Amino acid sequence: MQVKELMTSSLHTVNEHDTLVHARELMLAHRIRHLPVVDGENRFIGLLTQRDLLAATVSPIEGIDRDMLDTLESARTVGEVMNREVVAVDEETALTMAAELLLDHKFGCLPVLRDGYLTGIVTEADFVRLAIDLVARDHA
Repeated sequence: MQVKELMTSSLHTVNEHDTLVHARELMLAHRIRHLPVVDGENRFIGLLTQRDLLAATVSPIEGIDRDMLDTLESARTVGEVMNREVVAVDEETALTMAAELLLDHKFGCLPVLRDGYLTGIVTEADFVRLAIDLVARDHA
């Protein structure tokens, strides 16, 4: 099997000029932990993870109310926080190789590219779903 057979191709993305508030709202609304960052032509330029977002935001524990937090986050952009050094795979990559990359490097996802353009994303959850399907098939 190849990555293109498992990847999610209906993606939520951001660009580097979007605010952290926008990125957080997308993550919360769609219950996702990874946002690929693309340019105006859908070329992949980086990744923003929930962990990146948490590290870049001020904690409510610090005594700042939600409105002030939103104001602070509105002044920061995805481009300031995103990771530009991201391992990505091609659509034709074998699923075993993608799984090994996720395990060996403890990645939560791998962006999937075709000629530098984002076509999908494969996550740990995709592999868990695959494992459940395979186990269910064996016990059917």
